[in-house]
Amino acid sequence: MRTTLPPATLATSVLTTLRELNPKQPAADFRPIQALVNHANSPRQFFMLLVATFAALGLTLAALGIYGVISYSVTQRTQEIGIRMALGASTSQVQRSVIAKTLRLALIGIATGAIASLLVSRAIAALLFNTAPTDPIAFAAMVMLIGTVALLAGYIPARRASRVNRWSPCATTE
Repeated sequence: MRTTLPPATLATSVLTTLRELNPKQPAADFRPIQALVNHANSPRQFFMLLVATFAALGLTLAALGIYGVISYSVTQRTQEIGIRMALGASTSQVQRSVIAKTLRLALIGIATGAIASLLVSRAIAALLFNTAPTDPIAFAAMVMLIGTVALLAGYIPARRASRVNRWSPCATTE
C-alpha cells in the first residue's frame, strides 16, 4: 500500500480491512517495506562499515609506518646530510634527495601492494557491488592516495634534514 501518511496511523484500519476481506488470515505486523529492506541489508551494511573502518585504519598505519621509516632513515643520515650541506649542498637539494628516496621506497611498496591486492581481490569479488575486483579507478585512487601519503610523510623529515646546522658542533672541537 502506497501512502504519504505515517504508517502507524494506518496500521489499525488496514489490519481491520484485511481481516474483513479474509478472516482466516492471521494478523501480522504492519511494517513499511523500507523497514523490511533495511533489515535485510543491515548485515551487509555493517560488514561494509567494518571493511571501511579497517581500510581507514590500514591507511593510517601505512602513513605512520612510512613516516617512521623515513624519519628514522633521515635521523641515521643526519651527519651525512650535515657534511653535504657543509660542502655546499643547498636545502632544496637535500629535500629533493630525501623525497626521492621516499618515493623510491613508496613505489616499491605500491607495486608490491598492487600485485598482492590483485591476487586477493578475487576472494572479495562476491562482496563488491557494481564494481569489478580489478577496477582500474580504484587501483589508480589507491596508488595516488598512498603516493600522496608517502610524499607528505617524506616531506617532514626532508624539511627537518635540510635545517641541519652547517656549522654543527661535531665539526669543531674546543
